[in-house]
Amino acid sequence: MLSPVLKKNDKQARLLILTVSFVVFAAVVILSRVQLKVDLGFSVHVFAAINAVINSCVSLLLIAALVAIKNKNYVAHKNMMLTAMVLSILFLVSYIAHHLLSGDTKFGGEGAIRYVYFVILITHIFLAAIILPFILYTAYRSLTGEFEKHKKLAKYTWPLWLYVSITGVVVYLMISPYYT
Repeated sequence: MLSPVLKKNDKQARLLILTVSFVVFAAVVILSRVQLKVDLGFSVHVFAAINAVINSCVSLLLIAALVAIKNKNYVAHKNMMLTAMVLSILFLVSYIAHHLLSGDTKFGGEGAIRYVYFVILITHIFLAAIILPFILYTAYRSLTGEFEKHKKLAKYTWPLWLYVSITGVVVYLMISPYYT
């Protein structure tokens, strides 16, 4: 097992985790209602492609980290999970940039694919909106050396995070033909 990296302080951690989660959620909601009209000299939808690449990398890291922990390779697991968190922060910046610069894109598919898209999109958005505090609490439990609590939380956090990262790529692949 690894040594704790953080000193346990649940009250301070709870406040920090909930504050960060609220600020991120509020920023995404507020900034999604704003569109900047700026000519960058390139298609702003490159940010959406970057988002899909980042989400793909996060998905692969989450799977590899699961394999590492099953093989009791704690250092590799920790490094991959921390990398997934850093990539998720980069994703958030790119996501906000894309929506600030491009606005909304309407899905143009018709028939059954339209329903499939919206089911995937709605579940993706809902879970993406609530997953951050779970990710942060799960990481906190690990970094304080509370591995049993970490493991209990990770049983729920990991598959939801993986779903959000995979469906992010699926949503991109389905909506990208309609970018103008």
